[in-house]
Amino acid sequence: MTQHWQETVPIDRYHVAAGGLLHDYDRKVLTFLYQPLIGPTCLSLYMTLWAEIEENRLWSQSGTHHNLMAIMDLNLKEIFHARQKLEGMGLLKTYVKNSEDGRSFIYELQPPLSPQQFFLDGMLNVYLYRKIGKNQFLRLKQFFSDKLPEAEPGYSEITKAFQDVFLSVPPQALLYNEDSAADLTEAETQTFIGRKESNKIQINTAEFNFDLLVGGIQDSLIPKKAFTTKVKEAISNLAFLYGIDAIKMKNIVLSAVTDDSEIDIEELRKAARDWYQFEYQDQLPALLDRTQPFPHKAGIDQPKTKEEELVHYFEKTSPRQLLIDLSGGAEPSKSDLQIIEEVMFKQKLLPGVVNVLVQYVMIKTNMKLTKAYIEKIASHWSRKKISTVTDAMELAKSEHRQYLDWAEGKKTPAASGKRKSVRKEVLPDWFEKKSENGRDQPQNQEDPDFEIEKKKLEEELKKFKSGR
Repeated sequence: MTQHWQETVPIDRYHVAAGGLLHDYDRKVLTFLYQPLIGPTCLSLYMTLWAEIEENRLWSQSGTHHNLMAIMDLNLKEIFHARQKLEGMGLLKTYVKNSEDGRSFIYELQPPLSPQQFFLDGMLNVYLYRKIGKNQFLRLKQFFSDKLPEAEPGYSEITKAFQDVFLSVPPQALLYNEDSAADLTEAETQTFIGRKESNKIQINTAEFNFDLLVGGIQDSLIPKKAFTTKVKEAISNLAFLYGIDAIKMKNIVLSAVTDDSEIDIEELRKAARDWYQFEYQDQLPALLDRTQPFPHKAGIDQPKTKEEELVHYFEKTSPRQLLIDLSGGAEPSKSDLQIIEEVMFKQKLLPGVVNVLVQYVMIKTNMKLTKAYIEKIASHWSRKKISTVTDAMELAKSEHRQYLDWAEGKKTPAASGKRKSVRKEVLPDWFEKKSENGRDQPQNQEDPDFEIEKKKLEEELKKFKSGR
């Protein structure tokens, strides 16, 4: 796992370049459309880098990352993570050069999408809708729109064409010598200041198994030539957006075939969205980090203890993959995925923290994800602002008595007057039970369920270490 200090240190120098002329209107697009998805830190980094470029220029003066840290009042880890989010969103391209004098970077700012491109993107607009809700989304849509100009009745166009205004000249008048030829072309070492077309977010088509998709569809239904480059790009984006595999995508593609045996991309998007909302009760997907983000990782490159190995595993694994591992490779149920999505989206818990929560709850509830129970603990962790795997583990250890009472439906331990005999508890392998005075209590090694789940987790951890 590469750490931020292995890629960037404060003394590394950088230049800022503009991939196209940035307009003042871009600030509104970035603030209202991109900021809900990337957060204020990423927006601040973009605006700070933009401010280093002089007006109507494409290059900034050289600076160090230490200066950038001082200006933004952020540590390098936070800047590095914000930079990666900007890269993933298509707002920044990063170039690096290693030399004897040290390492230097070029941060090339990319213009944001136009409002029209953004609201018709098919990915970003869906994530924004889920993030801010219907009312705010429609408000922003209206903010960035205006009514079409209407021609007043009685008017007719009388605009002259080029050839109606200008005379043609003899062919020899257009000839030029070698000296003037160089003046009429673009210099090799320079480029004109202008606006380049912004690139949309595109998921690599290699991420999707097109062989399996095409193999499951007969040529009589859809010819292979119907899978054009644009269609494949749309399928890749939709598969990522809605979590659709090649087998499920087959019926979605079939529903978007036209009478001419072509695939209508708009119908494809609509069919994929309808499928997702049917599966998840009219919800839309949220844009979340796939795994624990860099600023909240423990920085364990080579785990030495069993607990460090598990921390490393939780940080490198997505919650969905954890459910698959715990079930021996089987796909998680729709209800389980929906519970995880709601916990991450509503309680704002990071993926690694959710992994600890899922493992803790499943082992204590006989490998079931009880919605009310997991949401109650998630709400507690959210109020405690738990953001790292190690903090989540420590809180689970210190509050396990309270969580046990919640699982049994008790209000507080004191409400019953006196505590009944303590039942044997099934706890995660990383869990070390301690009494309030700090002395270790004997663990429940005789519980057969505990031993079974312990061995299962150990096997999954071994698979993870060997690369599965």
